[in-house]
Amino acid sequence: MRSRTRRVLGSFARVVTFLVVALVSVDAIATSSADELVHQAQAHELAREPDVAARRYMEALSVDPSHAAAWLGLGALRLKLDDAAEAERVYNAALRHLPSLAPAMAGRARARWRLGQHRAAELDMETYAAGSDDADAVRELSSWYATDGRLPAQLALWRRRLASVAQRNDRNGVREARTIVLALMVLVDGADPVTRSIEPDATRIALAAIARRCFADRQSP
Repeated sequence: MRSRTRRVLGSFARVVTFLVVALVSVDAIATSSADELVHQAQAHELAREPDVAARRYMEALSVDPSHAAAWLGLGALRLKLDDAAEAERVYNAALRHLPSLAPAMAGRARARWRLGQHRAAELDMETYAAGSDDADAVRELSSWYATDGRLPAQLALWRRRLASVAQRNDRNGVREARTIVLALMVLVDGADPVTRSIEPDATRIALAAIARRCFADRQSP
């Protein structure tokens, strides 16, 4: 009886092992196929064949719905084609499948900004910038704040950036952030929650006006 039980258990264990190996093999094949389709999509983008590239990205996602590069590639392609609404839908889908895919959050922010959803875009980019060390994202978010006239928010952003780069002893980052913080302190003037107790006088008002013009020239493309 014991011998028969051992044989049954041994057979069961072999079946389970076979199924696990089979599933792993299927996943590996799917990933490999999706990788190849993404490479093809990127090649078609370089060849300026966006329609074919989009189809390849979607084929990759049909093979592997969790393929991060396919989601990001398709979303970026939609933005390049100036289809911000479709790009937002792609990034929303990406975040449903891969909630921790931070670049999709940044992509959705850019799509929403183009759609005129400025506050939603800023919230997305704030979330992305807070969880990454992407200096370009900070600069982009800063330019959005400037466009919307949100100078105190812009100043707070660069103060956080200054604290972050100073902690890492990033000299270039500290130099950039400190310069912008000082300029924004003049621009914000009495609206700065840190220095608003200082009464504005004619000199500060004049300096703020000059700095505002200079900073606007620097932020413009």
